[in-house]
Amino acid sequence: MQMTLSVTKKQAEFMQASADEVLYGGAAGGGKSYGQVVDAFLFGLRYKGSRQLLLRSSFPALERSLILTALTILPKAFYVYSSTKHIIKLKNGSVLEFGYLASDADVTIYQSAEYDVIRFDELTHFTAYQYIYMLSRLRGANTFPKQMKSTTNPGSRGHTWVKSRFIDPAPPGEVFGEDTTRVFIPAKIQDNKFLMEKDKDYIKRLRALPENEKKALLYGEWDIFEGQFFGEFDRGRHVVAPSEIPAYHKRFRSMDYGLDMTACHWWAVDGEGNLTVYREFYQSGLTLSEAAKEIVRLSPPEETIAYTVASPDLWNRRQDTGKSGIEIMAAAGLVGLVRADNRRVAGWRVLREYLRQGKICFFSHCLHIIRTLPALLYDKRCPEDAQDSPHEITHAPESIRYGVMSRPPLVVEQKKLGGKFTPGELADIADAKKDSIRRRE
Repeated sequence: MQMTLSVTKKQAEFMQASADEVLYGGAAGGGKSYGQVVDAFLFGLRYKGSRQLLLRSSFPALERSLILTALTILPKAFYVYSSTKHIIKLKNGSVLEFGYLASDADVTIYQSAEYDVIRFDELTHFTAYQYIYMLSRLRGANTFPKQMKSTTNPGSRGHTWVKSRFIDPAPPGEVFGEDTTRVFIPAKIQDNKFLMEKDKDYIKRLRALPENEKKALLYGEWDIFEGQFFGEFDRGRHVVAPSEIPAYHKRFRSMDYGLDMTACHWWAVDGEGNLTVYREFYQSGLTLSEAAKEIVRLSPPEETIAYTVASPDLWNRRQDTGKSGIEIMAAAGLVGLVRADNRRVAGWRVLREYLRQGKICFFSHCLHIIRTLPALLYDKRCPEDAQDSPHEITHAPESIRYGVMSRPPLVVEQKKLGGKFTPGELADIADAKKDSIRRRE
């Protein structure tokens, strides 16, 4: 019996992924539900007597998506569908069960169940608790592969935990983890040739959406949310694959030290003043001397580092030793430290302009700055500043702020102000205006 089920290249990549946990999608129109159903069907045919669970966050959503897709595309000669139990049973005994989790309490429905594959459709519609609990349902006295395979768009209530679990730890397509492996496989509407051919106006409708929705659904961007301080950050524009840095590029380092976290970044500057952050060190619990030794160890002898700009508090003397932080670090081999310009508002404004002008990029293996920079929030007390909590996400951006402030100033066209100003000068003008308003009040 012949059967034809066409898939895109990205859908095939999702189906062939062997990681323990797989996430597929990102943008709208990538063929997520279709890919889940076809993958589940082929798995069921391959492993006789296997059991799979396909989940949505509500029964209406389940009916409109997974069940409708399955009953539309799967060849009916291969299965029988029970509309009361919401189960597809293949002729070889394999089962595709359709279910939903509307709340955390609903997981108890499955407390004694066993599945070979569990599939979450629109994963960001679920909570982390639901996902973690269902991981325990992957079991069975057979040799079939056990996997959690999910699809989703950015946004909704689960955006943060899904991003933290799948997007932040590694570049797209790269399998990571040891005991449990994971991978994120991105897909956009442009990857779905079938939809592009059948509904050519769909992409036009996506382009007409409000900016943040457009970024999420058309481009599959995960670094957008309400209250975000650096909305200018764009992975597609600011994150690049590692490449060889020309020997003639000037190099320097920036560092924000704290016992809770040391963040250090290595920079390269080309002839036009464009900045590339090409290496990153990010570790907690280090003493000053331990941090210094690690930074020196990570700097190859053939690299000429012009200077290292560091947080100003390192120039303070410690009560326990009577020595300053830079003296302790110098004794450990890290020399040439320069006191950073620590003006926060001016520094963030300079960094924002580098992002806007596309004059800064980060190598894709600098995972912590790529994760934390777009996670910064506006300070509600001072909208010109970034919130300094949660503290874990502030160290890497602080290091980057020191780095950009150590460079010659950018020039910004400001027609309303009648001339050209540096971002730092604009911040000073803004501060002066605030002071003037306060005096008048």
